[in-house]
Amino acid sequence: MPLDVLNKPGKLSDDEYAIMRSHPERGHAMLLAAQTAVSDAVLDVCLHHHEKVDGTGYPHRLAGEEISLLARMGAICDVYDAITSNRPYKTAWDASGSLARTAQWQGHFDTQLLHAFVRTVGIYPLGSLVRLQSGRLGVVIEHHPQQLTAPRLKLFYSVRTRAAIPAQELDLSNPQCGDRIVGREDPAAWGFNNLDELWT
Repeated sequence: MPLDVLNKPGKLSDDEYAIMRSHPERGHAMLLAAQTAVSDAVLDVCLHHHEKVDGTGYPHRLAGEEISLLARMGAICDVYDAITSNRPYKTAWDASGSLARTAQWQGHFDTQLLHAFVRTVGIYPLGSLVRLQSGRLGVVIEHHPQQLTAPRLKLFYSVRTRAAIPAQELDLSNPQCGDRIVGREDPAAWGFNNLDELWT
């Protein structure tokens, strides 16, 4: 891609966006022309990593299982890498926020593969310190297999009083639970050096 387009800090024009959308085919052509052999699987992921399961992707508007398993996996990895990286036109999103947002995009990814990716990477990895809307801090102690943004927590601290509270478990996937995670926190910033003792 031309560097002036690739590194443009502002919004791309329609012509510039068309250039950027040509990169799967250009990359595919470069690999085909390479002096060393490139596997069919690699060529396929290169060409189809911007296809979407609802058929609105590019370059061939493939849908569902018309897109190979590896290309559907590659699409998830490509987007995750893009949104968690600093680019001239945007700052990186944090890992948990990135996965939470992509889990809400309809028609973009293979849902089963995305869930497998999230379970592997973890929106809120075990042992993460998180802040709740209620102003409490807790440690993630268990993931929920279907509700990726609603883990089980061990709560132990109040942000409002800046003091410890009696430790208690909270299952955010419970329909009666009126709380939710609003962000991850850095344990060092709070002076917590023993989080492992709360969840292991």
